[in-house]
Amino acid sequence: MLVEIILEAWVALKRNVTRSLLTMLGIVWGIATVTLLIAYGNSFRSILVHGFDAFGKSVVICWPQQTSEQPGGQRAGKKVVIEQADVDMVKATVPLVRYVCRETVRRPAISYGDRMVGTAPVRGVCPEYGEMRNEVPSEGRWLNAEDELERRRVIFLGGRLKEQLFSGRPAVGETLQVAGVRFTVVGVMARKIQLSNYFSSDDESSWIPYSTAGDLWNTRYAAVMLFQPIAPQFEKKAMAQVLAAVAARQNFSPTDPKAFQMFGRDEFRPIIDGLTIGLQVLLTFIGTLTLGIGGIGVMNIMLVSVDERIREIGLRRALGARKRHIKLQFLAETLLIMVLGGAIGVLLSYFIAWAVGTLPMMGPLFEDESGQGDIHLRISMMTILVSSAVLLLVGVISGLVPALRASKLDPVEALRYE
Repeated sequence: MLVEIILEAWVALKRNVTRSLLTMLGIVWGIATVTLLIAYGNSFRSILVHGFDAFGKSVVICWPQQTSEQPGGQRAGKKVVIEQADVDMVKATVPLVRYVCRETVRRPAISYGDRMVGTAPVRGVCPEYGEMRNEVPSEGRWLNAEDELERRRVIFLGGRLKEQLFSGRPAVGETLQVAGVRFTVVGVMARKIQLSNYFSSDDESSWIPYSTAGDLWNTRYAAVMLFQPIAPQFEKKAMAQVLAAVAARQNFSPTDPKAFQMFGRDEFRPIIDGLTIGLQVLLTFIGTLTLGIGGIGVMNIMLVSVDERIREIGLRRALGARKRHIKLQFLAETLLIMVLGGAIGVLLSYFIAWAVGTLPMMGPLFEDESGQGDIHLRISMMTILVSSAVLLLVGVISGLVPALRASKLDPVEALRYE
């Protein structure tokens, strides 16, 4: 039954090939628009997520402040500090934390030959910091446990800082000076598309072992403390446990909102969702409207087709066809136009995506030529499924009106129609 209806619909469309092709053209352009806009929205979201993930996929930054409450009769305004004892306390009492690390920072002069940079931050960190903050080397290696234990004078450079000091020359193995002290470059980070940071951009920073930083400046009190929960879903609970541990050691209230401030991944999530989900919905809506215009064209042509085939409809009804048969016939013709146009539109969208390649977005802003910050119109299977669902919805709506009109024709009046 279904095969016969589809074959009859195909025969009906071949009666006027030119009109069928022109009607299909609106669907082709509509489905291509929907597909490309959804692909654009997905790529936009992935770039933003990547930019925020560059900060650290699951890392919390803790900033010591001053107390605003008076626990145990102590005065408010006590300065909270971060010492090695706080790190040890967290490691010993907080099971939801995988890594914890102090970070100290200064901006001494960094020089190599006749080149000098006087504002780049030098950050003393632990070996686990690299994994927590996604500091991935493009050349050489990251700082390791031996560097920390032996207080080695080694340094890891951000991508932009490396270019300022070395231009296009290799940096790994070279010796530079930090505040007049010689350091060996052990690694260089690739340019980083980073939408959030603290102290300064990672591209413009350098890192040395925390123990080595103690040879250059006073590191008893760290600038911040970082930790990574055992899994992202435990971030909030881990934050509460870390706060309780530090508060217990330094004798301030764990409910004091100003004593110890934390900034984690959950702070980014509303920003990402607000920027990306809204845009994706808007782009899908615009594409659906474009496809809807094509659907209206199909509806009009099918209504014309109903008027042209009134006698045929009357004859079918006189020979025993029921209303549902007539309804299915015209609905099948509409859906066949939509499906054929949709298939051609998807192929067209693949071709356009291939022809366009990439569209600049974050690359020029970060002076990055790798393409990781640009829009890539990649059409995934999920994109095709969403586009197909929109196409099916528009097709059913477009075909239902002419199908209902055809099925409601009176057989006697239809046979008399001239």
